[in-house]
Amino acid sequence: MSLAHTAAEYMLSDALLPDRRGSRLKGLRLELPLDKMVKFITVGFPLLLMSLAFAQEFSSGSPISCFSPSNFSVRQAAYVDSSCWDSLAHHTQDKAGQYKVKSLWPHKALPYSLLALAVAMYLPVLLWQYVAVPSLSSDMLFIISELDKSYNRSIRLVQHMLQIRQKSSDPHVFWDELEKARKERYFEFPLLERYLECKQRSHWLVATYLLRNALLLLFTSATYLYLGQFHLDVFFQEEFNCFIKTGLLHDETHVPELITCRLTSLSVFQIVSVSSAAIYTILVPVIIYNLTRLCRWDKGLLSIYEMLPAFDLLSRKMLGCPINDLNVILLFLRANISELISFSWLSVLSVLKDTTTQKHNIDTVVDFMTFVAGLEPSKPKHLTQHTYDEHA
Repeated sequence: MSLAHTAAEYMLSDALLPDRRGSRLKGLRLELPLDKMVKFITVGFPLLLMSLAFAQEFSSGSPISCFSPSNFSVRQAAYVDSSCWDSLAHHTQDKAGQYKVKSLWPHKALPYSLLALAVAMYLPVLLWQYVAVPSLSSDMLFIISELDKSYNRSIRLVQHMLQIRQKSSDPHVFWDELEKARKERYFEFPLLERYLECKQRSHWLVATYLLRNALLLLFTSATYLYLGQFHLDVFFQEEFNCFIKTGLLHDETHVPELITCRLTSLSVFQIVSVSSAAIYTILVPVIIYNLTRLCRWDKGLLSIYEMLPAFDLLSRKMLGCPINDLNVILLFLRANISELISFSWLSVLSVLKDTTTQKHNIDTVVDFMTFVAGLEPSKPKHLTQHTYDEHA
């Protein structure tokens, strides 16, 4: 065995990918980075504000402070604070002496509305986890495994070609067999490509992904409506007139009907309202951007894997409308690029292929590795000429 043949064997052996069977499921990212960011903010931010509201309530005691008359006993003053917080309504008298009541319930419901918002924003996450993730995980494991296996098959094929060429005494026989194999498409492994074509006609994952983001936009719109309809109406009202002629003070003749109370938690209410509106306004373009990514193919990823045999979705112009499951899978393949060991090798080979002087003879990783291993990608000219002379 020659030194050149031994060096080629070592180079091809090093190019083979290690078997990582069984360790991939734990490392797979089944949520896109932007989706994960949106999830943490839409769910975590309301919970953070809720904890702020509860912390303020526990630290400052009563959320309201009523200015009870000086002749009130401690029991009566405590009753006024409790009664006014329970009713939490602003009373005003019109010209006819009738009371107009304006409810201030959003102040009381603030922590619970934030909790409801966090639960609502978590529903799209649950939808994705239980509807899409089981199917997506199996698709990803199969496709990643097949991409790496297809690369390894190509390298092993070159190793086998090198051995045959070394053992063959007649180079004409070797090249005739090689050209016949290429003509009959022996080098291609169409299982993966057929599977990806099926995913182009499937819309289960993309429908779930669209529904997830549509629900996020719907709940965000509902948040805007809630803030505008209820919070804005009481946003600047720090003081209110409370009707106290009830219960313990109902029969007290010297007690006024209305007393003034102040909302001690107004600043927290305003911070929560403004920050919620601001955060969800910032997130809307992010959600829309997530949806627009479904409208275009990741041709950069596809072009790298065009070097694999029987992976020519791009060159054969088989990509139609991008709104299908295949495009969603490509997005997740890009997010899991660290799990695709073959991607880094093929990226290097693609760059080297573009710089070689014999581009017209090199289409796949088999052709390139054949060339690197010391074999011509196609039958040498002197052998071709010799064959032509014999026929002549």
